[in-house]
Amino acid sequence: MNRSWLSIVIAAIFEVMWVIGLKHASNPLEWLGTLIAIFISFYLMIKVGEKIPVGTVYAVFVGLGTTGTILVDAFVFNQPMSFMTLFFVGILLVGVIGLKLSSDDKIKGGGK
Repeated sequence: MNRSWLSIVIAAIFEVMWVIGLKHASNPLEWLGTLIAIFISFYLMIKVGEKIPVGTVYAVFVGLGTTGTILVDAFVFNQPMSFMTLFFVGILLVGVIGLKLSSDDKIKGGGK
């Protein structure tokens, strides 16, 4: 995995952090952390968009962020997760992997 794809994964992790922060932040420090996570996630996504097609970057970013948010909700906040949710998250991940595999030849400058 090259640096560009790793940056998308890191951006998606920060996306999960800010989405959870929007729901659970209750004091100024938590809101500051949420704002920092928003900035980092979008900064990384924008920088990767310079190397990888923007549509692919956005789809992977949102797909990984959605998957991460659902998993954090289920395992950290004990939200119920149905078989259908797992099924469709699986389909989402297959799509994300497909986008990555089909985009490797389109990376500008080797993705570094």
